[in-house]
Amino acid sequence: MVRFTSTMLAALVTAMLGVCLLPLDAEARKSTHREATARTGEFVPFTKSYPRGSIIVVNTERRLYYVLGNGRAIRYPIAIGTPKNQWTGKSFVQAKAKNPSWTPPWNPGHTVPGGPGNPLGVRALYLDWGLYRIHGTNAPGSIGHAASHGCIRM
Repeated sequence: MVRFTSTMLAALVTAMLGVCLLPLDAEARKSTHREATARTGEFVPFTKSYPRGSIIVVNTERRLYYVLGNGRAIRYPIAIGTPKNQWTGKSFVQAKAKNPSWTPPWNPGHTVPGGPGNPLGVRALYLDWGLYRIHGTNAPGSIGHAASHGCIRM
């Protein structure tokens, strides 16, 4: 489940908006944990009361937290939607994809095949609300900025 809230707990003092994906299945948790620690994630204290396996995105921090439980999380820098395209609401992970294809919003007749050069990167979590995803990126310079059409880039 994805949930944007108006305030986050004291551990995320600067947060005013965020997204929460409630627990992924066991396979996704293991995979996410392995990939997370191998990339730019850092272990941080996390005192919010979300179940283990939840993913919390705090737009104002431009950070994603993968909840490990026992007061710990892995924190990642992310890119969020531009002010005009920031998504809020509640959603569930509908599907997961390796090497997802991408269709540019401005050219719906054209599809970019999956692979490392694809704007979605090599992994994507599809949310059940519209075309929003949490995905990789081929534009690492966008991380830390409001740069997407609404998706969360990692």
